[in-house]
Amino acid sequence: MPLRWDEFIVTGDPFILVAQISIVLTSIIAVVALTYFKKWKYVWNNWVTTVDHKKIGIMYIACALLMLFRGGVDAMMMRTQLAAPELDFLSGQNYNEIFTTHGTIMIIFMAMPFLIGLMNVVVPLQIGARDLAFPFLNNLSFWTFFFGMALFNISFIIGGSPSAGWTSYFPLASNDFSPGVGQNYYALGIQLSGIGTLATGINFIVTILRMRTKGMSLMKMPMFTWTVFITSLIIVLAFPVLTVALAMMTFDLLFGTHFFTLQGEGLDMLWANLFWIWGHPEVYIVALPAFGIFSEIISTFARKKLFGYNAMVASIVVISGLSFLVWVHHFFTMGNSAAVNSFFSITTMAISVPTGVKIFNWLFTLHKGKIRFTSPMLWSLGFIPNFVVGGVTGVMLAMAAADYQYHNTYFLVSHFHYVLIAATVFSCFAGLIYWYPKMFGHRMNERIGKWVFWIFMIGFNVCFFPQYFLGLDGMPRRIYTYLEGDGWFTLNFISTIGAFMMAAAFALFVYNIYYSWRYEKRDTTGDPWDGRTLEWATSSAIPPHYNFAHQPEVSERDAFWDMKEKGIDLNASTDYEKIHMPNNTWLGPVMAFFMFTASFALVFSWWIPAILSGVAIFVCMIFRSFDYNDGYYVSVEEIEETEKKAKEA
Repeated sequence: MPLRWDEFIVTGDPFILVAQISIVLTSIIAVVALTYFKKWKYVWNNWVTTVDHKKIGIMYIACALLMLFRGGVDAMMMRTQLAAPELDFLSGQNYNEIFTTHGTIMIIFMAMPFLIGLMNVVVPLQIGARDLAFPFLNNLSFWTFFFGMALFNISFIIGGSPSAGWTSYFPLASNDFSPGVGQNYYALGIQLSGIGTLATGINFIVTILRMRTKGMSLMKMPMFTWTVFITSLIIVLAFPVLTVALAMMTFDLLFGTHFFTLQGEGLDMLWANLFWIWGHPEVYIVALPAFGIFSEIISTFARKKLFGYNAMVASIVVISGLSFLVWVHHFFTMGNSAAVNSFFSITTMAISVPTGVKIFNWLFTLHKGKIRFTSPMLWSLGFIPNFVVGGVTGVMLAMAAADYQYHNTYFLVSHFHYVLIAATVFSCFAGLIYWYPKMFGHRMNERIGKWVFWIFMIGFNVCFFPQYFLGLDGMPRRIYTYLEGDGWFTLNFISTIGAFMMAAAFALFVYNIYYSWRYEKRDTTGDPWDGRTLEWATSSAIPPHYNFAHQPEVSERDAFWDMKEKGIDLNASTDYEKIHMPNNTWLGPVMAFFMFTASFALVFSWWIPAILSGVAIFVCMIFRSFDYNDGYYVSVEEIEETEKKAKEA
């Protein structure tokens, strides 16, 4: 695609100029710091090429926090624009771009990787495994996600951002109505990241089915592992639909086919259906692991077994099935027949039943529990009423007749933020604080953590609760300004105050990471919360790369709690055996990098670089196919030394 230089690098906007300067400065600082402290080799050997599931999990979480910042800045800009009528803080085009990137980043590049990061850190430890089933694939999955994220984000400064909304409905997303390369970035960035997510789903299914430690039957698995297992099944069933839909979109955008356009017998509703066949299960891909996290935390800090374990497992299985039968509720206003609307209305409302079962499970677990109000527990307790508000308004939206009134208003915006933030963002904060000692060897400061919780919780409700009434007052979603006579100023202004309170809480959370690193006491027990599941049986601060010196044997559901009650010390024996582990790999990041260069070239229709990158990917695959390196053994001497240091600490 012939481009002028000033079309390639986006210029003329102060926000973009600030972003360009900050990216350049951050890059320079990172390069100088790594060079000055001589950390290039350390970063390459210990992080870039690692196949250790715990380190990969930490990298996922770090990226997700960065994207939470980026998506949060987008949200602040949108709320500033809507704080008062007829503001010109953002132009209509700027607003559309920021609105699109906010939704896409928060779902694809923040919520999912944050939870996948926690899954990576915790699940192998919870089931007593040494790593995931396919360590190389895990490394490759992370780097495809990372480069997909990078590709999507650089659209802001190179070529131009997508602006057709995070759903990218056709014909709006077509070349006719969205000229430029923004939609190309959307299709290829999500596609690249989605490859990693799909591989991750396969990896966790095999890991959980094949690598559980002795005695851990399916019905003795921790609830978080159960939710990860069901989530992985949803990923494997739903993501191929998105993959195919994005490939068809790419053909429409780059090669002039007409799958979704209005010309050549294309069907714009075909995109909408394919998108939501993936999109609604996606809600549960980011919600079910959250339910698992809350279950672990509530059980630990109520000091009781999870009430109704079997019912909880059954409910998440039912939810996963129903999640594939509700997508048409996004089209109640698009002219379906009464019979079709009724079927999908009933299936949508039916999800509230197993969801309600889980709420009662958590409440009965709390009943007569010796509750400790730690900061992860506060996030879990705060989740319940806020999620119920989101769920009840979801049932209101599930009624097709009522949905005609609510659908394209801020009522819907408030509903899905109450569901997604209460479930996913709350769980990300809760899970990170809860498992933070396992990753970094110390807890986060509790006093600051509770300040973060209360500021965020109040700000969240101040921000989104007024939006229900804005919706009932008829304020449409996706508008970038309104008139004074519309009467929406007061509630919008209050909502904006709440959004800035949430931003302040996030800034305080980041400060807490720094403060805790400097001043919090180091954990030497490996079990700072008096935990119940196997991950607490290992040492803190990224346990040894082999996880367990002795493979644990499980006889009860809360395996580590049971061991503590029976006085069983998993590390008492010094009779070790050598342990087989996989090697690090440079091939994963290199292959993902060539996927990035191929995708970037396709964005601009640069065919020769795209073909060369494709050849490089193929060469990497051949190299991998003939790589007979089968890993290495951790010697008994190394295990003895590692375990001795852990005991001395």
